[in-house]
Amino acid sequence: MTRNAVAPVRCIALCALLLPAVTFAQGGVAVSVLPFTNITGDPSDAWIGSGIAETLSADLQDAPGFEIATREPIDVPWVVSGAYQRVGDQIRITAQLVEVASGAVLRAAMVDGPLDELFELQDRLAAELARPPEVPASPIVVAVPAAVSGGNVDAPPMIDGPPPPIAPAVISRDDQGNATVRAIKLDEDIAVDGVLDEAIYTTVPSFGGFIQMEPRAGAPATERTDVWIFFDDTNLYVVARAWDTAPESEWVINEMRRDSPNLSQNEGVGILLDTFYDRRNGIFFTISPIGGRVDGEVSNERNYNGDWNPVWTVETGRFDGGWSFEAAIPFKSMRYRPGRSQVWGLQLRRRVRHKNETAFLTPLDPGLGQTAIFQVSRSATLVGLEVPARGRAIEIKPYVIGNVSSDANASPIVSNAIEGNVGLDLIKYGVTENLTADFTVNTDFAQVEADEQQVNLTRFNLFFPEKREFFLENQGMFNFGSSGRGSSRGSDTPVMFHSRRIGLSGGRAVPIMAGERLTGRVGRFSLGLTNIQTGDETVSGAVATNFSVARLKRDLLRRSSVGAIATNRSVLADGPGTSQTYGVDATFAFYENLAINTYWATTRTTRHHGQDTSYQAAFRYNGDRYGMTAEHLFVDANFAPAVGFVRRNDFRKSRGSARFSPRPRGIEAVRKFTWETSYDYISDATGIVETREAQGRFETEFENSDTIEVSYTDTHDFLKEPFAIASDVAVPVGGYDFWNARTSFRFGPQRRLSGTVFAEHGAFYGGTKTAVGFGGRGSFSGRVELTPQFSFRPGLSFNWIDLPQGSFLTQLVTTHATYTINPKTFVSALIQYNSSNNGMSANVRLRWEYQAGSELFIVYNEQRNTLSPRAFPEIESRAFIVKINRLFRF
Repeated sequence: MTRNAVAPVRCIALCALLLPAVTFAQGGVAVSVLPFTNITGDPSDAWIGSGIAETLSADLQDAPGFEIATREPIDVPWVVSGAYQRVGDQIRITAQLVEVASGAVLRAAMVDGPLDELFELQDRLAAELARPPEVPASPIVVAVPAAVSGGNVDAPPMIDGPPPPIAPAVISRDDQGNATVRAIKLDEDIAVDGVLDEAIYTTVPSFGGFIQMEPRAGAPATERTDVWIFFDDTNLYVVARAWDTAPESEWVINEMRRDSPNLSQNEGVGILLDTFYDRRNGIFFTISPIGGRVDGEVSNERNYNGDWNPVWTVETGRFDGGWSFEAAIPFKSMRYRPGRSQVWGLQLRRRVRHKNETAFLTPLDPGLGQTAIFQVSRSATLVGLEVPARGRAIEIKPYVIGNVSSDANASPIVSNAIEGNVGLDLIKYGVTENLTADFTVNTDFAQVEADEQQVNLTRFNLFFPEKREFFLENQGMFNFGSSGRGSSRGSDTPVMFHSRRIGLSGGRAVPIMAGERLTGRVGRFSLGLTNIQTGDETVSGAVATNFSVARLKRDLLRRSSVGAIATNRSVLADGPGTSQTYGVDATFAFYENLAINTYWATTRTTRHHGQDTSYQAAFRYNGDRYGMTAEHLFVDANFAPAVGFVRRNDFRKSRGSARFSPRPRGIEAVRKFTWETSYDYISDATGIVETREAQGRFETEFENSDTIEVSYTDTHDFLKEPFAIASDVAVPVGGYDFWNARTSFRFGPQRRLSGTVFAEHGAFYGGTKTAVGFGGRGSFSGRVELTPQFSFRPGLSFNWIDLPQGSFLTQLVTTHATYTINPKTFVSALIQYNSSNNGMSANVRLRWEYQAGSELFIVYNEQRNTLSPRAFPEIESRAFIVKINRLFRF
């Protein structure tokens, strides 16, 4: 039976077993055989687990050196644990012999076969376990099955992959390329300087053997990567030598600012750690040859939060043949399962950008694209890791802030007002090893970068992403249904919890008096609780309001989950009244590329009763060669999550799409062609068609990462009421048929000039629309590299609209310049002009991380009105801000 025929066993929970263990002694050493876990959970298969344990006990009793012992299972130094999974008439059984005190695995065995040969399979399993043990020189620590309260044994997770390597080997692989890696405990300190000159790099073998995903899936990587995983009582160390046959002058290294999106398009090594070994969630790091670094959180293999900023250290270096790095990640910066000995997931990515090549430690499907490393379920397994007891870890980050500000829109007008304040950006308390409580008091987000402007030529709301640090950590925990982070930029799917509803009103900051959050995992459950209290803000009219959110999810099967969410807002944004939202959702993920998402939700307000539900069912298949989606979404007229975001309501939407993406072997310059078509059908609750849209798209992706695309869209839109498309132009009620043709060329991200230049033309609400622009895919932001330290991201968008009711031009011009002094210090300036709101703004920021986790910010903000009768736009508001915080860890 192949590995794909029966899904591999992932974990067992011996502490939850109700049947008694059978105990023996091997050479005077007691061994307990515990009932085997039923992975599928099918009650009709429950008899198999106890039967395997009883039969295995009998077989081991007859084996030389085994005899019955009388001690209770909780007292024995050794346990035999295992699990089984039945699929049809086939069964897989896995077992391991584990030393309780150290977590050392002396023997691991797995058998597959027909269910009617169960007795023979059990005999084979017993024979494997009864072989004389060959104790490795360095025990492979898999988990601590230590005694826990209630007389249970905290069992080690079953390894989802090949058996652990036997020392001195540090990696083992199966015939499908899956890997298990052994971490090595350090006896001496290493200097984290990027220079691999310690003796341990010659005495401990490295591992590698990376496998291409692009451009030749399944082929060995063309450049060698040597990796070591070490640990001590404080840190996890990830170290690598990245060999490169090209001279450094050919490497693509044009960014070093922390968390810059462009770092993913540089030469670099990515690291994914699944610290709970749940095969769904993880933490992610990227390191470039000049010390640029990225860190973030991955949830449910698809939602990425790049604004999680843990404390960690990395240094890079050079050697004759490539570049190297040493990274130290404190255990205090991570959360993981209880117990000293651990099993984690591990994925590594090597990106050789000058070749446009991407390779991974384990093989991945090219259809996963840029986010392939987030496919946590396909990662390798890391064993041998011992972590310190976390106790009640506490982090405190107080701040001091001072500012000088003017505001012509305030009442009364503010002119050069000097203010100061103190508060707590964050208090983090480790309730347990895998539950963390966060607190904030008198929070101030003045250092946060300004929003990037958008042009709205539709009748629906715009979505702006969250940028405030307190709300960003563990943000993926609160994602509901298919609405992941950023998914509502142009999406009709409602977002049940959008944290920008808290502390912002009418574009102005509302004081946050205090807030608390509890997040983490308890067994197979993920938990998120948030409570925030805001104060009054006179200009926008916001009044003191309490916001509460509760989110619970339970893992199912291999990569699926079910969950529920509840939110409460004590005062509505537009007046008195309360609002609550309740919902349930489920995600079922099959294989690597197939997923089904569904949800049902309802809202309750003091103003509306009835017509307040929403639901969705969505099917998605996203393979490399083929793709397909089918979706049905319903949003009632009064559905209004007051702590969420709804782009439009009172509609039913059915959508389908199909994609074909072949990789032509006979055209050397072309990597992939893509043909895609989609159809949207949207009606209101009475059946009246509001929107009907058909689109066809063709794209060519070249081997150098440039792409060219053409598309054609045919749209019918029915307006039940007029909408103001510009300040002096309104589109009247009626049905409109229009079309749009678009062509674009994207310069590859490795170029000094990168981004997308586009042009489009078509009919538009009884008139015409012509647009040109330059920027990035999905947003108006390209990139021009001057040096690896200095770059700017220009964005241009011009729309010429000619309608029977009037003509107008929209202009959006942005530039985001960044000068990076070193990976811990940068100066950035975001300058924007938007003709839609007649505004010009500047946001200039200096950020210096003077100590790990501690920062100094100097910020200048300015807003001008371009309608001023004066020759130069008149200042509406401006502020000069200095903020410093300090992280204390206990």
